[in-house]
Amino acid sequence: MSRQEAVAQYQRALKQGRKQYKQAVAGGRYPYLPVLDELLDDAMVAARVNLGLLEIPTELIVGTKSKGRRDAFSYDFLPLLSEESEFALKWIVLCQAHLSDEGIRDAIRCYEYLGKFYVLEGNKRVSVLKSYGAATIPAFVTRLVPVWSEAEPVRLYYEFLGAYQRTGLYQIIFTRFGSFPKLQAALGHPVDYVWSEDDRRRFLSGYTYFRRAFSALGGDELNISPADAMLVWLKVYPYEQLKINSLSELTRSLSSVWRDVQMLEQTKPIAVSTAPMTAAEKGLFRTLKEAVFRSRLDIALVNEREPRAGSWTESHVRGIQSMEKTLGERVSVRIYSNAGSGASAVKIMEQAVSEGARVIFASSPTLIDACRKIAARHPHVRVLNCSVSMPYSGVRTYYGRMYEAKFISGAIAAAMSPADELGYVANYPIFGVPAAINAFALGARMVNPRALIRVEWACVSGDPVGALTQRGVEYISTLDIPTAEPVQGKRGVCHIRADGEIRLLAEPYWGWDTFYTKLVGSILDGSWEVSAAAKQNPRAMNYWWGMSGGVIGMKFADSLPAGVRRLALILKRGIVDGSILPFSGEIRSQDGVVRCDADGQLTAEEILHMDWLCDNVVGEIPGFESLLPEVQNTVRAQGIYRDSIPPVVEGVLL
Repeated sequence: MSRQEAVAQYQRALKQGRKQYKQAVAGGRYPYLPVLDELLDDAMVAARVNLGLLEIPTELIVGTKSKGRRDAFSYDFLPLLSEESEFALKWIVLCQAHLSDEGIRDAIRCYEYLGKFYVLEGNKRVSVLKSYGAATIPAFVTRLVPVWSEAEPVRLYYEFLGAYQRTGLYQIIFTRFGSFPKLQAALGHPVDYVWSEDDRRRFLSGYTYFRRAFSALGGDELNISPADAMLVWLKVYPYEQLKINSLSELTRSLSSVWRDVQMLEQTKPIAVSTAPMTAAEKGLFRTLKEAVFRSRLDIALVNEREPRAGSWTESHVRGIQSMEKTLGERVSVRIYSNAGSGASAVKIMEQAVSEGARVIFASSPTLIDACRKIAARHPHVRVLNCSVSMPYSGVRTYYGRMYEAKFISGAIAAAMSPADELGYVANYPIFGVPAAINAFALGARMVNPRALIRVEWACVSGDPVGALTQRGVEYISTLDIPTAEPVQGKRGVCHIRADGEIRLLAEPYWGWDTFYTKLVGSILDGSWEVSAAAKQNPRAMNYWWGMSGGVIGMKFADSLPAGVRRLALILKRGIVDGSILPFSGEIRSQDGVVRCDADGQLTAEEILHMDWLCDNVVGEIPGFESLLPEVQNTVRAQGIYRDSIPPVVEGVLL
């Protein structure tokens, strides 16, 4: 390479460096390289580890060890000194070497701190190579391990250290806790799998293309890493597509889940709708919508199991059939059952789309992954999953506020029981269930300040109702009623005598017919559509309707005493009109922590994400390992501790 060409490269780099400097100053940012010696002192370092010679990513070289040459570079290592300076002359000589047959052979020396690199020797080598867009640089690296603290950057770094021991890669950096085990599972590996050199090479080959797609969509402006975005993408697309797709195809597939990627940096990625729109609100949205359905709307209900296999699935089938009857010729419904999960569920949903479905309801939270794949592949199809707290913009979720009925149930049980101790049978430790237990406890304490609630779980081995009756507990809230139809057995709030006689008191139930009718009606009249402002600030939509929306109902036994019935009806009216809020006033958890002040009330998000029990509840939430195998998939998808459950290996992809 001629000197003239090297000089021209310096001039280009100098121009870009000075531009970076001016942009930083105009934006109120520090325009030079950070200096490690100014960022930490010896007291902040727990250990120094010599990592030897590595190929390190240039994008992670962010500063210098000492301040000697700090002012010679912009914040991204491009030169700032004039072409006549001694610095420029040395830079140009290195540039000539870089593009000659000889190349730049000497490795730099640097320190690594919190996953970033600070150069001790070789700043100009870094500058030359960065000016040419080099992906990696050989370096002798000394790692500075920070003293442990609860600070988020330190906690994330210690998690990275465990991942680095298995991958040997600095490129895989996450900004969310617990991400690396999910990546291992997505690539078909157990959590403790140690990557081979071949694993690293093949991963980086695909990851490099993914990084380019990430940047092309504006990912560099987000406060997340490309690895964070890859986890979102891998839940919808197989890893092999990184190897076979062109950059344009990869960018297109990433764009299909881009709203979910954007939501990663939001503190509240889920918008909770607690009631159907009023007529006035629908009128406003009609001025914003693009179109109202004037032709028949084809709808599919996809069930994990056959209706005869469980009352939950049957309740959804009855509900959507009732909706079809109510809305008449404006809708057409097809029901697909026994879809299973995973690939089989995706196949069933693809069949539904091919047969004309423009709306898909999936009645089980275990179908969420299939729903996400279909939503990404078919953006014209509206996809909904019966679950809560799912941060995916392409799939809306729906559920009911059963805790409202449980509050009334607790008051009924306490009013009827001559004893202070009442029973509660809970199903799974999923979102909304602790709220239902606590609402029952608060409703009981409102009637009887001495009321204690003993909770047993139906998702672990044993007989929960039998365990309660053996302790002499006779007034028990058993499992929910899926529909308003009569159900035999231990369902609802019961008086269960020691001799086995069961007396039904009240039945909370799910009004899926009302939900499906109102939700599909919102699609037909256009109020489903979101505003332009919401599109610019993507959030997942979660319908969490209750008694006021008709999704949760309450039936009372004919034998319920008139005074208790009157109390229950007063509470029901108050909940519907909003004058009675179950989670208001001082509320303490079992550990004595005040969860709600005397003059306060909990928000919908706080109620939905409860993972604690009230101080008048006896019992605890079961851990994942103690759950029956048949309920574990549901808890993986909806469990209140789902983020701490080890992920399931999804198949060998590397």
